[in-house]
Amino acid sequence: MKVNITKTKDNLIEWIRNWFSLNGNDKTVAVLGISGGKDSTICAALLKEALGKDRVLGVLMPNGTQADIHDSEELVEFLGIKHVTINIEKAYMGLTEEIIDKMIDSDLTPQYKTNTPARLRMTTLYAVGAMLGNTRICNTGNLSEAYIGYTTLYGDFAGDFSLLSKLTKTEVVELGIELGLPLHLVQKEPGDGMSGKTDEDNLGFTYAELDDYIRNGVKGPNFEAINKKILQQSFKRKMLNIPAFTNIVSE
Repeated sequence: MKVNITKTKDNLIEWIRNWFSLNGNDKTVAVLGISGGKDSTICAALLKEALGKDRVLGVLMPNGTQADIHDSEELVEFLGIKHVTINIEKAYMGLTEEIIDKMIDSDLTPQYKTNTPARLRMTTLYAVGAMLGNTRICNTGNLSEAYIGYTTLYGDFAGDFSLLSKLTKTEVVELGIELGLPLHLVQKEPGDGMSGKTDEDNLGFTYAELDDYIRNGVKGPNFEAINKKILQQSFKRKMLNIPAFTNIVSE
């Protein structure tokens, strides 16, 4: 399957407008986290196209120091959208210290270090939304990550509506190019922000190979590893049940 990106982009923008019309009003603001990665970059651009820059709020959420925070700052300036930076370090450290204090002889696991900040960020987005009122929170996840469960439940997996959850990583990049976004943001290698490794390093296979299987059923050289992820994480896919754009046009 080859997606017609131009027509799909137009359908996405129309879907956003219709969804906000049904689930808000002409003043409802879309709130989303701006990580500096391609998914949030493209979601922010789509929301601006659909709603206008004054109805989009980007929230930058470093945990202490974020090495690539400049990418997030560049994006919000490029789009001209409103934004706020909220550092979650104190919340993360306070929670972590309390947990360590109460759970004697327990070391912090890699899962804790990765997932807890993601869940605190989603809490932050909903807190910002609650403070402003009349907001809707955007889920920025894509199909490739959801397909193999490379997501955090109640973290980046949450939101009020989803724009990219039916589009693969490959298609998300094409969408960013179609939207005229800076290529170094659209084609940026996704990483975990902690180990210095890319997602593909951690997974053991490329998104290109995964996407070829998702769209065309092609079983590449790392299919065994891909299939293992699909089977182990299938419960997560069943839990992603929020309103999502689905009107994808194929060529």
